[in-house]
Amino acid sequence: MATEHPSPALRAPASSRPYAKARPGYGKRTAPGQRPPRADDFVLLPERERYIAGYLDRLPDGSAMDIKSLAAHLPPYGQMAVSSALKALGVAGHLRRVRCLAGERDQVRWVSRTYWSRTAHDNEWWDAFLTAEGNRPTPGSRTRPAGRCGSPDHGHALDRAPVTGHRAPGPAAAASEAAHPAPAAPAVPGQRTAATTPVEPSPAYLALARLGRTDTRLVLSAADCRVLEPLAATWFARGVDADYFAQALAAGLPAQVASPVGFVRRRLVDKLPPT
Repeated sequence: MATEHPSPALRAPASSRPYAKARPGYGKRTAPGQRPPRADDFVLLPERERYIAGYLDRLPDGSAMDIKSLAAHLPPYGQMAVSSALKALGVAGHLRRVRCLAGERDQVRWVSRTYWSRTAHDNEWWDAFLTAEGNRPTPGSRTRPAGRCGSPDHGHALDRAPVTGHRAPGPAAAASEAAHPAPAAPAVPGQRTAATTPVEPSPAYLALARLGRTDTRLVLSAADCRVLEPLAATWFARGVDADYFAQALAAGLPAQVASPVGFVRRRLVDKLPPT
């Protein structure tokens, strides 16, 4: 009697690499009234905004939404492109970043809160929602009412410096400081650093990073692309070009892709071209 020895299959990860987390109480906040994900989500947006919107939509609540963190996880775009895309998504009705005064007694500070909606809303809806959010107490802190919360935040920092009850120095104090300046800090000799040549990403890495442009359900983070790069490199070693690679992986997608990195890894194994 023949004994079957199945070859072990590669185990696909359950989810993408860990996302950057914001400090407790900050980061992404999903607005209510979301419809289920669909294949045509963000289809009317330009390519860059559609790509970034697909990534933001999958981020769990509490993930960092500042420009630097997002740019570090989005291979095709830098900080300036991410900043412009966030502004465009705000105009399109998917995102609102507002400033609020939070804290207790004389230790209060301006903080930025970022709200995301897969469903685009007009300004009237956002104003009503943010007014209600501004009047809702935040656990662990006392947030000011909507009159001081809800103004658009044109910056993208996660928070601001603390606002205390101390007054600025008067003219006499300023004159005294000018007459008796503080001693300058000792100069620190510059350190020499070895010049490093930037490493160009491989064709496999670039093809993985661009999958999200083909379909937002396949947006991969930089860490995801690094994990899948060896498998994708096997495709290119067998004569596949970037166009065929994208078409093969994006054909016949299900309505929802819960884990893009797991889904792409499974297809990289199952659809591997012959030698």
